[in-house]
Amino acid sequence: MKYYLHKSLDFLIFSNIFIAICAVAQALVTYHLLGIQPNIIVLSFLFFSTLCIYNFSILIQKPAIHKRSPFRRIRWVYWHYRFCVSATIVSAISLIPIFFLLSLSTKLLLVFLGLVSIGYSLPLFSVNDKKFGLRNIPGLKLFLIALVWAVSCVTFPILEINEEHLYHINFQDIFILTAKRFLFIAAITVPFDIRDLFQDKINELKTIPTVLGEKGAYIFCQILLLLYLVLLFVFNKGIDINFIALTITIVLAGWLIFKSNWKKNEYYYFFYLDGTMALQYVLLAASTFISNSISF
Repeated sequence: MKYYLHKSLDFLIFSNIFIAICAVAQALVTYHLLGIQPNIIVLSFLFFSTLCIYNFSILIQKPAIHKRSPFRRIRWVYWHYRFCVSATIVSAISLIPIFFLLSLSTKLLLVFLGLVSIGYSLPLFSVNDKKFGLRNIPGLKLFLIALVWAVSCVTFPILEINEEHLYHINFQDIFILTAKRFLFIAAITVPFDIRDLFQDKINELKTIPTVLGEKGAYIFCQILLLLYLVLLFVFNKGIDINFIALTITIVLAGWLIFKSNWKKNEYYYFFYLDGTMALQYVLLAASTFISNSISF
């Protein structure tokens, strides 16, 4: 039983299906907080684009001796290399018809996000014959990841809502919602860099942990979550069921970050930490359902 559980988890996590589900969940958080019915076109685009970008990113970084890689994820990907390539191609093709169903302003935003994502993964730039991607620019890695996630899961759905004239959301509300999501995503992303601290030093990547050190990076994460909580409190209309649900995920994320270290297995990072993004929506939906049930 344990063997099949591990096999199922490996497939779900290392195929990047789970992180694509997390992207959909984060968009559902946005729709839930705004009280608007989710758009299946937007959710489909987020799922396939996340699946495509994450698979593409890891496939182009194929290590020389992947069978002996210390990372279970790397070994799994290249034991299932054909499947991962096929999933990447299928998800990329699926994006084409969905893209043309979106509004012009959304298309422009997505093209920008796509270029940033490709620039992050590929060594498109060079200085003194040394090639590098956006992720190699000091201090930019965390900012880019959090920005792309926040804009994709907050600004993107809201643009479509405004374009469809279903509901008008002003710039200030968009900015605050995006900023809160940025802080949350940034906080749960830093532990991945803490785990890769020694490898990043070898590759000369200037991440938060390589600059601030391991302890400084942990403190930085908690500050980000605290700022998120402050914004949540200041701009929320009282302490309602949504505030409580989101606060629970903030506290849980803070605890998981505090307990994380390089000795933790990959499930801890790719399932528990990343899973807080899906948990946000689960708790919001569950708390609202319970609240409505009690009121009846």
